[in-house]
Amino acid sequence: MIAHVTLGVSNYEKAKVFYEKVLKTVGYEFTEDHPEWKAGGFKEGGHTSFWIGEKDVVVPSHVAFETKDRASVDAFHKEALAVGWRDNGAPGYRKEYWPGYYAAFAHDRDGNNVEAVWYDYDAK
Repeated sequence: MIAHVTLGVSNYEKAKVFYEKVLKTVGYEFTEDHPEWKAGGFKEGGHTSFWIGEKDVVVPSHVAFETKDRASVDAFHKEALAVGWRDNGAPGYRKEYWPGYYAAFAHDRDGNNVEAVWYDYDAK
């Protein structure tokens, strides 16, 4: 089980503002601010499990956040584009993954591929 993960960003102060807005749509809240480390964390449920941290060199990565419903995926994508992230896949079913995989993707300002996904177990 993964306890936490950190995604690299080129500018922590700017990124935390964008991530706070976008991750709120999938149930995360900004809980840990460590400007002295240029890092901060977000909590959903029991503990702070997702972090962003400023790096001299950012190697774009992919992270997916499971949502509670389809509307949260839609809200994630809308907010991601509103804060200036680049569309990398509008909300929709990804039947090539499996019939109930409903997701949206956006690249943050550092090229990280951030995804929101809802598992629709009733889809056929």
